[in-house]
Amino acid sequence: MDYLLKTEPTVYSFADLETEQVTVWDGVTNPVAVKHLREMKAGERLVIYETGDHKSAVGTATVVAVDAADPKNPQVKIKVGKRWARAVTLAEVKANKLFADSPLVRQGRLSVVPLNAAQHKFLAGE
Repeated sequence: MDYLLKTEPTVYSFADLETEQVTVWDGVTNPVAVKHLREMKAGERLVIYETGDHKSAVGTATVVAVDAADPKNPQVKIKVGKRWARAVTLAEVKANKLFADSPLVRQGRLSVVPLNAAQHKFLAGE
């Protein structure tokens, strides 16, 4: 499964991930989002989405490892992928019927969103 991770760029941006190369994605409190973190597997593809003023998917990352020993606060280690030449805006996502039933548009505050292969392909411009 592929996932989209939302981040507020004034707190932690894709540029920060590019600098660090590897980070632990934690601090998620929404029970549905936490469930998605626990379900992640090493090697799965991630899309990084910046919220706030940006509201766009900006690049990729990969799950390196998942420590779900604490089921309420799983620690997901991720590795930076690549920044896209062109970000995909929320308006573009909402206009695409691939996302009609996606939590990305139906549950706007959900910070970890599963993506199917077609959704990932659209976001990645593949």
